[in-house]
Amino acid sequence: MSTTRQRDPRVAAPGEGGRMGPRLLWAVLAGAAAELAGIGLTASAAWMITRAAEQPPLAALSVAIVAVRAFATSKGVFRYAERLTGHDVALRAQAATRERLYQSLIPPKRPAHGGADLLSRMVDDTDAVQDLLVRCLLPATAALITALAAFAIALAVHPAAALVLLAGLAVAGVLLPAATVAAARRWSARIAPARAALAARVADLVHGSADLAAYGAEDRALADAGAADADLSTLERRQARVHAAALAAGVLVQGLTVAAIVLLAQNTGADTVATAVLALTALVSFEPVLPLAAAGERYAGIAAALRRLKEVEAVPAAVTEPAAPAPVPDGPLTVEIDDLVVRHTRLAPQVAGAPAHPADAEAHAAGRGAGSANGAAAVDGVSLTLTPGRRVALVGPSGAGKSTLLAALMRLVEPESGTIRVNGVDITALDSDDVRTLMTGLTQDPYIFQTTLRDNLRLAGPGSSEEERERAVRRARLERWVARVGWDAELGEDGRTVSGGQLQRLALARALLYDPPVLLLDEPAEALDEVTADELMRDLLDVTHGRTTLLVTHRLKGLEQVDEIVVLEQGRIVQRGHHDDLVREPGYYRDLWQSEALISG
Repeated sequence: MSTTRQRDPRVAAPGEGGRMGPRLLWAVLAGAAAELAGIGLTASAAWMITRAAEQPPLAALSVAIVAVRAFATSKGVFRYAERLTGHDVALRAQAATRERLYQSLIPPKRPAHGGADLLSRMVDDTDAVQDLLVRCLLPATAALITALAAFAIALAVHPAAALVLLAGLAVAGVLLPAATVAAARRWSARIAPARAALAARVADLVHGSADLAAYGAEDRALADAGAADADLSTLERRQARVHAAALAAGVLVQGLTVAAIVLLAQNTGADTVATAVLALTALVSFEPVLPLAAAGERYAGIAAALRRLKEVEAVPAAVTEPAAPAPVPDGPLTVEIDDLVVRHTRLAPQVAGAPAHPADAEAHAAGRGAGSANGAAAVDGVSLTLTPGRRVALVGPSGAGKSTLLAALMRLVEPESGTIRVNGVDITALDSDDVRTLMTGLTQDPYIFQTTLRDNLRLAGPGSSEEERERAVRRARLERWVARVGWDAELGEDGRTVSGGQLQRLALARALLYDPPVLLLDEPAEALDEVTADELMRDLLDVTHGRTTLLVTHRLKGLEQVDEIVVLEQGRIVQRGHHDDLVREPGYYRDLWQSEALISG
């Protein structure tokens, strides 16, 4: 059995980027042809009008008339072709960039960026690829070809004027863009993070509105969002000043250049026709060059956006995949955990939001922070064996390493030392996707997607029947709610339209529907009332009878039915045995059992 990912045929193949070269070349050629046609139109029209003022025979103007018509028609055709091919290649490049970003996020990892910041990078920063082609590369290439053509025309008419034109074009097309890049770089490098910070503040306002209202913190949160908005507005205004100054300077250079060329032509005895051709050719040659100042300003922002995308792609995967994965073990599975040590890697802090990885929440609960590389190990020397049909319960205080142990079994974190073997095969030799087909279930922070209840269940069983889904719902004690809302009920983002208990039981139903050979359950009765939690645990213990199960729980009621109870504290096993033995021994388990008995009366 293999779970190698199959590429969606609707998504561009990895080699698509290599086939963009010819499309990009056609876009460049079409853009340059449109600009050249514009220069040709202006030069031929200027010659025809001034020559016509001398009242020559009509035959003398016939070539110019045909040229004007040809240039006017071809300019529109080439411009349309440039827009079509340019935006086609830009959108293809943007899609390829987004696909590459999606692919980099697929391997399990603990991202160093919060959800709002990541969304900003996914949407705003990937647009930079499109702008890089449409607003920078294509205009710059077309401007260069146009400038050379205008210089050639001026050189043929008046060599001295050609040098003046070349100087003006160099100032407008090289010096001004370089200046705008330097001026905009200091602001652009700060605008993207400021935009992400504002997105994070807005996300906090939207998702945390209930908590903010409960603690009277709305004004402070609004003030923080307002401050973030003010910071972003200040940076964007400063960038707008750079844009306005560059535009004004470019128009000034254009006017001075044309004026200088006209004065030079008149002072050197050039005739009226030559002067008109030089003036209008110089004037129109700046048309593709002037936008380069704005392109330079935009390039500074694009460079910052591309760096931010590389930061996302550079976040290493949580685990190392084998170069040649071993075959997936068959038959009843025996899982052997031998002297396992897991220590979280320190990562950059997130912009906003809760811990992004199941093990992070446990690290925070233990007071270590997410990934303290120099702190105590989250799992320290744990050894455990799960034989076929054996049920083991993990018990311990928050931050003891229970969820981290499950994450290691699912290949979501990389052990520092020790081994986990399935039928004698080290799971590091298996593809991580294959490992999760063998061992998975209910995680600590299950995610509910913004779609129907049925589709949320079908995530675990795309080919499951209605009967199988109903059975999973019954086992999770969710059938009454499903009967009330219906299978096609839309669930809100991250399950916000359902209660915590309903979310937990829906995730449990999903795990039971998936039905892996080794079922991992992390606090299945969390967020439930006492009666429902007891009934759910009783049902779970019934349906898991005779199947390999590792259960993480704080509830001890019913654990006399499991084969072994393992007590973890600070990542180490401090007690293990059967329920009847542990309640007689001093320690965490007996203390928790007595507390439960006292609460239940």
